Amino acid sequence: MRIIIKAKNLVLSAGLKTFIEKKISVLKKFISILKEDYPEGQKTLAEVLVEVEKETMHHKKGEVFKSSIEINLPGKKLMASARGEDLEKVIVEAKEQIKKEVNKYKFKKIDKNRRKQRKLKKEFKI
Repeated sequence: MRIIIKAKNLVLSAGLKTFIEKKISVLKKFISILKEDYPEGQKTLAEVLVEVEKETMHHKKGEVFKSSIEINLPGKKLMASARGEDLEKVIVEAKEQIKKEVNKYKFKKIDKNRRKQRKLKKEFKI
């Protein structure tokens, strides 16, 4: 899994970068494709694109920060985004949304195989 972090209208500090990587790396345990690590030059099957931005420079209050997470999996593109006042809360909220999407993707594949197996079982049961 390769994590690509982009920042708009915001300075990407080392602390923020490690915070994002720590929160996003939790997703590895949900899908086996995400567990594979590749060297920097090689292509990966799963890329995680994290965009963090401060929407406007002149606003001081309200929903100023936006975070979006995009995971490119074979045959599927999962996306989640969140807005809020605190940058770290926004990142965690987007992570929770993408976690739900990953679980949905994972169980959809498993259920598809189970449906086929149930159908075969009914046919052979007679």
